[in-house]
Amino acid sequence: MSPRPRRPDPGPAEPPVVAVRGLVKRYGSVTAVDGLDLTLARASVLALLGPNGAGKSTTVDICTGFATGDAGEVRVLGTDPAGAPDALRARIGVMPQGGGAYPGVRAGEMLRLVASCAEHPLDPAWLIDVLGLGGCARIPYKRLSGGQQQRLALACAIVGRPELVFLDEPTAGLDPQGRRLVWELVDALRRDGVAVLLTTHLMEEAEALADHVVIVDHGKVVAEGSPTALTTGGDQELRFRARPGMDVADLATALPAGYHAAETLAGRYVVQGRIDPAVLSAITGWCAAQGALADDVQVARRSLEDVFLELTGRELRP
Repeated sequence: MSPRPRRPDPGPAEPPVVAVRGLVKRYGSVTAVDGLDLTLARASVLALLGPNGAGKSTTVDICTGFATGDAGEVRVLGTDPAGAPDALRARIGVMPQGGGAYPGVRAGEMLRLVASCAEHPLDPAWLIDVLGLGGCARIPYKRLSGGQQQRLALACAIVGRPELVFLDEPTAGLDPQGRRLVWELVDALRRDGVAVLLTTHLMEEAEALADHVVIVDHGKVVAEGSPTALTTGGDQELRFRARPGMDVADLATALPAGYHAAETLAGRYVVQGRIDPAVLSAITGWCAAQGALADDVQVARRSLEDVFLELTGRELRP
C-alpha cells in the first residue's frame, strides 16, 4: 500500500523505539499513571488496552511530548520527548482522539499543510485516494462525518513518513469497511518498518493487529504479552452433543481435579478446564462407556476480552 521500499528487518541488538520505565503521572490527588513500564520494538505494533481512566491516553500524551511525567524515564527514538523537540516531532506521527484538525479547514488543505512540514512526505493526493477521501477533499473538516474525520486524522499522522506512529482509538466511529481499511494500512506500516503504538477499545482489533499487548488498570500494567500468549492457558470450554440425561457428576469424576461438567440444554454438554488431548480422550472415552457418541465437539479458547475481564472485572467500553 505504501510507495516507499520496505526497510530491512532490525538486528537483535537494536534499541527499542519506545522505552518507558517506572512512569508516574499525578493530577492533584489522582495518580493517572503509577509506575508503568512498556517497550515497543521497531516494525511492530503494540496495543495499549484498559478501561476509561486507566492511564492510556496520559501515557501516549507523555510519549508524544504533550505532557510530562512526575517520575520515571521515557525515551522515544532514543530521545526524552518532554517538550516535543523538533528533531523528534519530525520522526513521529500522532493521531489524537478528536482528530486535531482546524474546524474550518478543508480536508485536502489540512493534509497538504501537514505534508508541507515534512522533508519527504507521501503524496497527499495518493493518500487521500487510498483512504477514500477523494470525494470530500474540498469539504471543511467540521462538515465531515465522524468516519471521514478519523481517516483524515490517520492520513495526517502518516503523511510525513514517520518512523513511529501513535494512534489513539484509530477506528472509533468507523464502519466495518473503514475499520478494515485502517487495519490494512497499519499492517502496511509495520511491513515498512514503522513502529505503531495504538490504544483501542476493540478486542478484535488488538488481536488482529498487535504483536504485543499491554493491559493497564489504575495506571499499572496488569498483564502483557502477545495476543496468543495472553489467551493461551487458563480455563477453556469443550462443548459436545450426546444423548440427553447422562450423569455429568460421573463425567466430572473421570476428569482431573478442578474440571466442571454440565448439561446446559438437553443433550448439550460443556466441560470447563484446560482442554488437552488427554482430557479430550477422557471425555470421548467416558461417552463411549455410556453407549453414547460425542458429536459436534468444539473447543473454545479464551478471547482477549475474557482475559481483560478476568484482570480488571470491568467491560472494555469506549
